Amino acid sequence: MTVDDLPRPLRLAGRPRFVSAQDVARRAGVSRSAVSRAFTPGASIAPQTREKVMQAAAELGYQVNDLARGLLANRSRLVGIVATRPEVGFRADLTAALAKALIRRGSVPLLINTGETAEELAAAQQALFGHRAEATIVLSGSPPSSFVDLARRNGQPLVVIGRSEPETDHVMVDNIAAARLAARLFTARGFTRLGLAGSSLATPSILEREQAFCDEAVRLGAFVAVERGADTTYASGLAAGRALLGRQPRPQAVFCVNDLVALGVMDAARTDFALAVPDDIAVVGFDDVPQAGWLAYRLTTFRQNPELMAARAVAVLDARQANPAGPLISERIEARLVVRESFIPEP
Repeated sequence: MTVDDLPRPLRLAGRPRFVSAQDVARRAGVSRSAVSRAFTPGASIAPQTREKVMQAAAELGYQVNDLARGLLANRSRLVGIVATRPEVGFRADLTAALAKALIRRGSVPLLINTGETAEELAAAQQALFGHRAEATIVLSGSPPSSFVDLARRNGQPLVVIGRSEPETDHVMVDNIAAARLAARLFTARGFTRLGLAGSSLATPSILEREQAFCDEAVRLGAFVAVERGADTTYASGLAAGRALLGRQPRPQAVFCVNDLVALGVMDAARTDFALAVPDDIAVVGFDDVPQAGWLAYRLTTFRQNPELMAARAVAVLDARQANPAGPLISERIEARLVVRESFIPEP
């Protein structure tokens, strides 16, 4: 559609503009207040008047200005989703699930990428708090605790996912139970030389997985070789895999702190060392991102359900807004084992 295609009331100095309630009133032949009542649930308005307003609105493509309504009601309906590198791995799936859940709730999701420098972090904070978001959800990863503290001091309802912050509601997957189970399943197959492909990022979730796996493996009498990549990407998994599998004697099985790392470890095993997975080396990941199910990998992994985590986070947010002074809410969600071909546990 071009400017010339737009109805005359929608042009201003040759440029298109948003359709206003006054435009709808003019088209329907009613007052401006009648348009407002037509779009306000429960307001008093004659059925025939409402029908005329709705027809005019449909013809003009009018949408209610929710931002203006929110300002009048002192409620923005904006909910900030704060993440570092939200496009990577499981965070991408969780961000998408949160956006859908918030839209269903009637909120407007505002994605804030904190960046990785002090300047980017300051800009992210200004974007979030300058728009007066009514609540904030902070994802796991690298958003610093200072960001969380600032949200709290601004009086916002706050939920953190995949991390635990003081005096803050949180939703976490049960990293500890899953990592311990991975160690038990490996040792049950008779593996005594294990590997851990971790990450130097040392986020709360990663630390829990690394520590729980190593502790349980050692308790069961296994030796654990540890290699950490710079972050939690495929490239870091490739580097960690090359380091682990270059050891002598090499590990019989490797637990990876996430699926992207696991895919890198698998490719290092197959391309650099001509090892067959799982015959020569078993690999288990964490997250169950879509790539884990690809035919090239068929990765056994622990599943984080992004839709379930998003639903739980929104439910926690609702509970906090309904009871601002209530006790802290802490949710732990099971990470279910998904068995594919990279590791087959004993029956």
